[in-house]
Amino acid sequence: MNYYNEIKNEIINNEITKKIKDNSKNRSDLNTYYNVGKLLFEAGKHYGEGIIKEYSKKLKVDVGKQYTERTLRRFKQFYNLYVEAKWSTLSTKLSWSHYAELL
Repeated sequence: MNYYNEIKNEIINNEITKKIKDNSKNRSDLNTYYNVGKLLFEAGKHYGEGIIKEYSKKLKVDVGKQYTERTLRRFKQFYNLYVEAKWSTLSTKLSWSHYAELL
């Protein structure tokens, strides 16, 4: 048995698994933020722009403090960016941080 090769293979397999999980998490985040942005856009058409502030207050209590009014507005901007540009897919090479910086 070549212990070095076994150790190296274990480490390489772990690194591959971590990259796959990171990519999957990023894709999930982007899809969620796009969908939330779409829902905020549609809610705004029915209830006005003040709905983002109201939803932010509720989400902070129900889900967590990270869902500020600013964050929800970015989700909506993110959705609008894709609708206006008529892009068919989200780039999984960019993280939410990249998109937030671009917005």
